[in-house]
Amino acid sequence: KIQLAESGGDSVQAGGSLRLVCEASGFMFIRASFGWFRQAPGKDREGVAGIDSYDDPIYAASAKGRFTVSKDNNKSTLYLDMKNLKPEDSGMYYCAADLRRFGGDWQLLKGEYNYWGQGTQVTVSS
Repeated sequence: KIQLAESGGDSVQAGGSLRLVCEASGFMFIRASFGWFRQAPGKDREGVAGIDSYDDPIYAASAKGRFTVSKDNNKSTLYLDMKNLKPEDSGMYYCAADLRRFGGDWQLLKGEYNYWGQGTQVTVSS
């Protein structure tokens, strides 16, 4: 069974940092492409960052320079390191996996993924 489990969400003050973790199982992690998404209350789920099987990252404009996506193939774990957090970064963060394709701009589109985690909450206060 394919599973994705996020953790690491917390409440922090603006300017703070967090590391989100997504532990994966049930598929060949090294061949997959991944995305990190967030959803604030009343808003659409938006792509924040992605990383493909070649470890090439992609970032939304809002995340560039502040967020870093990485993965450890030996641990089947995906990470999102976030620094200089802003209140507008608040929301539920989800990881998603695609087992079929190489990376590209599609990685930031929520409709392109079949597998999702349950989410972890990030709250940034001003």
